[in-house]
Amino acid sequence: MTLWNGSFPFYPIVNACFPFNTTQAVIVSVFLSMLATLIIILPGIRGRGRLFWFLRMVMGLFVGAVVLTIQFTRDWETGWVTANTSYKSFSHALVNADIGLHIGLAGVNITLVGNPVNQVNETINYNEHFAWSFDADYDHSYSEGLERGLPSPILYVAEKFTTRSPCGVHRQYRISGHYASLTLWMAFCTWLLSILLFSMPILLYGGYMLLLMAALMLFSLLFFFTARNTSKCPIQFGPVSLKTDYGGSFWLTLVTGLLCLLLGLGIIILNSVQPKKLRLVFNLDEGKGEEEEVWDKSYLPAEPSSSAQDVLMVPLGELCEVTTTQL
Repeated sequence: MTLWNGSFPFYPIVNACFPFNTTQAVIVSVFLSMLATLIIILPGIRGRGRLFWFLRMVMGLFVGAVVLTIQFTRDWETGWVTANTSYKSFSHALVNADIGLHIGLAGVNITLVGNPVNQVNETINYNEHFAWSFDADYDHSYSEGLERGLPSPILYVAEKFTTRSPCGVHRQYRISGHYASLTLWMAFCTWLLSILLFSMPILLYGGYMLLLMAALMLFSLLFFFTARNTSKCPIQFGPVSLKTDYGGSFWLTLVTGLLCLLLGLGIIILNSVQPKKLRLVFNLDEGKGEEEEVWDKSYLPAEPSSSAQDVLMVPLGELCEVTTTQL
């Protein structure tokens, strides 16, 4: 029994998946706007420090954008497989499709794309998200997928991460993702503090903040690594199996953390070995500190002196006579 152009009546019409993550798009747009603003005001920076100033701003925006964006990415762990599999329950029809598994800090994305997209009188192009953050119920999302009649490959993969699954990976991924997200939020706060310290400028403590941010980012990778290396149940589609590996967000976090580590160590070492070159990189004139010191001393009260040479003596004969006229 079929209806509505050959699709089963108890399955809804397939909704087209959105081409990109809107949260990531908003974050990238904000940081690109800030970069455009820096490019506009770049001609107003005078002297040879213009290039150093621009590089510092670009590096700071890049690190901040990465730390904030990877909170919402869903490709910390990814895997793809092409298989011939059943499409829906109560149907013997087989379809050839690409099945993808994308694991993030807050949940899992499962994609199903047909080869070709139009098969069995339907458009096979699914992208379903099942959240496991502390304010979400993964099992409830899975139950809703069953009620909506999602394709069998998506439900089969999603079932592996439920709390009732014998695989037992739900708890590990949920806790590891929570603590990794928490450390990344702390890293974002240290990034804000480092920007503030470098603008004051307090270069040494800004370098310490970069080291702390690098440590937090590497700790987030360690939390996710513990969940990644837990034993998993095989995700089998006939003769082929779906295997996952570290995704782009994992490697981007690793590279950014190592970059912050090198920058922090470089600032601390230069501050102790070559402070003049460090001040040159941050566009700080060498005589600026001396001028500020003189300016501060000019407002200090004169110290009293007990020496007789410091006392100003004026002879009485040199005093000017003043005549007054009586009104």
